[in-house]
Amino acid sequence: MGRHKSKSKGRDTMSVVHPNAAAIDVGATMHMAAVNADRAPEPVRSFRTFTTDLHRLVDWFAECGVDTVVMESTSVYWIPIFELLDARGFAVFLVNARDAKHVPGRKTDVSDAQWLQRLHTFGLLRASFRPRGQIAELRAYLRQRERLLEYGASHIQHMQKALTEMNVQLHHVVTDITGVTGLRIIRAILAGERNPTVLARMRDRRCHATVETIEKALAGNYRVEHLFALEQALALYDTYQQKAFACDARIEAVLKELSGLRRREGGQLPAARQNRSHQQNAMLFDVRAALFALLGKDVTQIDGLGPYLALKLIAECGDDLCAWPSAKHFTSWLCLAPSNKISGGKVLSARTRRSGNRAAALLRLAAATVGRTDTALGAFYRRLSARIGKAKAVTATARKIAVLFYNAVQHGMHYVDPGASSYETRYRARVIANLHRRAKAFGFVLQPIDPPPSIAVS
Repeated sequence: MGRHKSKSKGRDTMSVVHPNAAAIDVGATMHMAAVNADRAPEPVRSFRTFTTDLHRLVDWFAECGVDTVVMESTSVYWIPIFELLDARGFAVFLVNARDAKHVPGRKTDVSDAQWLQRLHTFGLLRASFRPRGQIAELRAYLRQRERLLEYGASHIQHMQKALTEMNVQLHHVVTDITGVTGLRIIRAILAGERNPTVLARMRDRRCHATVETIEKALAGNYRVEHLFALEQALALYDTYQQKAFACDARIEAVLKELSGLRRREGGQLPAARQNRSHQQNAMLFDVRAALFALLGKDVTQIDGLGPYLALKLIAECGDDLCAWPSAKHFTSWLCLAPSNKISGGKVLSARTRRSGNRAAALLRLAAATVGRTDTALGAFYRRLSARIGKAKAVTATARKIAVLFYNAVQHGMHYVDPGASSYETRYRARVIANLHRRAKAFGFVLQPIDPPPSIAVS
């Protein structure tokens, strides 16, 4: 009997953090909502996912005196009810399902909703980061643009298939058939031109393939059905390109509006770290200048962060990183820091957690790119790659870039690359200092080694 009383006492003395908490177990066709048992005769109710039912759910929460609601991020089903609750002034906690695992036992929608509500009442759930306002709008436009480019890429493959079926080897002699030379020749073929000599003369002067090579590649069997497939693939590719350009206009407008609201003065835009040629699928406006106007600093000075990649990072994380108190919190959210599991004073595992974080994927891409450069970050990547492998080297380098990005955006740090040789010199000095320290701890004194005498050759 005493044992049961002690358990009840411990449960009752647990501090309540959110007394007016509610929870929603999100589903595709039905949401299960739960409030405190003393707020309604029926504390758990089900609602359909139609808009009228969602409004009834929000009204029921208001009648029950709820001011904070928690829900799991289930697919995209949470978005409509999240936006309705947020617009009505509720504090909405979107939590990771990993942090809200149910206790062992019977699992139902009702018990899941009650369990979420109980955990949130005692403040045991952490809200996931989600950008708000115009940053969320910017992120939506950028993600839509990425999807459009992916859809367009499939039609590039359809064009290559049609050319192969006609035995027109244009995509084998030209690096990109959607470049200047490739599109110019394809459009001429669809306009009725069949003479390989005339088509080869449409070659752009920057194309690496010679006129003779292109002329040989354009001698094919121009059958009607293959030309029809090529025409449709090109039309669909052009459509997706136009839709992507429409996203560019929206993105530019949002960046201008954000810059006007932030009013950060950064002086004159510094010189670019490197001269970048026009890239495929580049935006229709100067992304680097727009980011500088928004942030007041040039984050593209950090090696590995180009203008487009930096813009996507801002869209995913925001232009104010105050949601993370330090760079360590930021890298932990990105799952780029070790996730230590310690028991009995022994480290069982220090692996980084698996994550679908888009910002982390972008930073890993930057790390893989910077590993081929003659920079300090490149030297760091190559040293770790030789010692622990490429996968872990990418993670470690991505973490370094994340720290630099955080310090630049949050604290206004101006990054200047010291160079690969400077990094190697400092690393060598650090290794020697560690050797002297360890030798001194064991009572040894290391003497400097004189260089070998030069040998005169007669």
